[in-house]
Amino acid sequence: MPISPAFAQDASSLFTSLSGVGQFLPLVLIFAVFYFLLIRPQQQKQKEMRRMLGELKRGDRVVTGGGILGTVTRPPKPDDREIEVEIAQNTRVSVLRETISSVIRPVAANDARKA
Repeated sequence: MPISPAFAQDASSLFTSLSGVGQFLPLVLIFAVFYFLLIRPQQQKQKEMRRMLGELKRGDRVVTGGGILGTVTRPPKPDDREIEVEIAQNTRVSVLRETISSVIRPVAANDARKA
């Protein structure tokens, strides 16, 4: 059974009326995917890093961006960018707050071993 010309014309007018919105829909979907997969997790990671650097205190074990392990001996003041870190006995260096990549938290040992 052949398609009548009335149905064919109706379908083409439907697509032409939605073409303005239909052209931007894929762009909106791509932006949404990028936001939820790339931008939002990176913002949360930066927020966590700022919180971690704000909570530094004397005695914390830290790892610098260059891989140096040390213990914080002089915690930073709110407006200070430098932190004094002891990397060996009686060897203290000043590092920038931004170069601290992580804080090593001690892990409690299990008293009972699993059999």
